[in-house]
Amino acid sequence: MRRCYVTDRTRGDVIACARRALADGVDMVQVREKDLDARRLLELVRQVVRLARGSPTQVLVNDRLDVALAAGADGVHLPADGLPAAAVRGMVGRVGVSTHTLDEVRRAEAGGADFIVFGPVFDTPGKTAVGVDRLREAVRAVRTPVYAIGGVTMENAARVADAGAAGIAGIRLFQGAG
Repeated sequence: MRRCYVTDRTRGDVIACARRALADGVDMVQVREKDLDARRLLELVRQVVRLARGSPTQVLVNDRLDVALAAGADGVHLPADGLPAAAVRGMVGRVGVSTHTLDEVRRAEAGGADFIVFGPVFDTPGKTAVGVDRLREAVRAVRTPVYAIGGVTMENAARVADAGAAGIAGIRLFQGAG
C-alpha cells in the first residue's frame, strides 16, 4: 500500500517529520500549509525537496502550482473545487486531487488526475466520516488509484486495503497525535 504524508506544522516540526517519513520510505510528501504566505511556503517546500532529493519519494504542494514550479517539486495536489487537473497537466510531473463525493472522484479522473485522495474515511477532528463502504464505491468507480484519508491508523489500514484503496494519506498517521 502506497503512503502519502500530508504536512501540518501546527502538529509538529514538518522538517523532522518529513525526514522520518523519508527514512520510512513514504511514496509522497504533500506540503499542505494553507496559511503560509507564498515566500514562507516556497522556503518550506524547497527544504522538503532538498531532503527528498535522491530518494524515490515525490514532493507535492497543496493547491499552489506556482510554488510547486518555483521549488522544483514533483507535483501539485489540487482541491476538488480548485484548478482542474487537465489545466496543470504537463506543467508538473504528478497531479493529485482531493475528493469527498463520487461525482468529484469521477471528475478528478476525467480531468486526468494521476491519483485521487478520498475521504475522510474515518472520523477525524472537525470532519464527519464518509465510511469504508463509500471508499469502496469510489475505488470501483474509477481506474485511477484512490488513496484513503481521514482518521486512517495502523489499526484500521487493513479495512482501507480491503476496500481496494491504492494507498493511504494522512497527517496524524505520520506526525502522531501531538
